Amino acid sequence: MNGLVFLIPIALGLGLLGLAAFFWALRQGQFDDLDGAALRILVEDEEEPAS
Repeated sequence: MNGLVFLIPIALGLGLLGLAAFFWALRQGQFDDLDGAALRILVEDEEEPAS
């Protein structure tokens, strides 16, 4: 029983920390363009001519 006194607050704290990190990333715009990076690999860049 004594272990639960320490483990429950630690688990709740880590959960709140993860939730805060998610909301921070959401507010910073980390999830704005989900398809851009996936489609960018399909676009061929123009190569500069060798001189």
